[in-house]
Amino acid sequence: MLRRAAPTAAAVCRRALTTSPSPSSAAATAAASSSAVNSILLRSLKEHYLELGKMTAPDKINPPKPYTIVKGALDQPSGPVLRREYGDAGEEISISVARLANIMPPGAYSDSDGDGGVGGMSESISQLFLHVDIYKPGTGKSLQFLCGLYPDAVGIHSVCLRPKNAESWEGEMASKGGGVYRGRIFQELDEKVRDAFHLYIEARGINEKLFPFLQAWLYVKDHRNLARWFKSVGAFINKPKP
Repeated sequence: MLRRAAPTAAAVCRRALTTSPSPSSAAATAAASSSAVNSILLRSLKEHYLELGKMTAPDKINPPKPYTIVKGALDQPSGPVLRREYGDAGEEISISVARLANIMPPGAYSDSDGDGGVGGMSESISQLFLHVDIYKPGTGKSLQFLCGLYPDAVGIHSVCLRPKNAESWEGEMASKGGGVYRGRIFQELDEKVRDAFHLYIEARGINEKLFPFLQAWLYVKDHRNLARWFKSVGAFINKPKP
């Protein structure tokens, strides 16, 4: 029986060189794969962006008087939405809003009514978080409230007297146990004091009447932010190499 001679080492090397892809071929394959993935993602982003345009926007709602909308608030990442003046002292009141679900830990509050709100708004917009700043000119300080706002009620989470231009409560704490005293935990205050604070903000129009406008405003803002995000991510992925 004839036996085929075993291939030499040189022949094996030549075979490997002819069957292995060249560096340029591997790079071309990787580029094609990356391009295909980018196309899939870009198509998905575009589809979702166009789908946003089909959503039903809530009816136009004006804020309760005498509150006015802060110009350009929809285009700002944060900051006040509503402003007004109050009383002979000329108090300057500003209100910022966010989803309560974005502030409080999961499960801290439950939405028992299950109502998603008007205009297709999700259930998470049925609970709002307010930052209320009440500044009295000439004092250099603001009385600030953090509140939960619902369709039928408003609840105070905390209250603090702090410098008007302070960036954050945490920034005032120079060290553990130091910094500006911010008062007791609101729920630890006497019930009569808590009720008096609720009357205080109620007199200034901080109540459930704000809810319809702020709910619709937050829905529109979220809608715009998401559309802007889809466009920005798509532009980033589609940007060619310089």
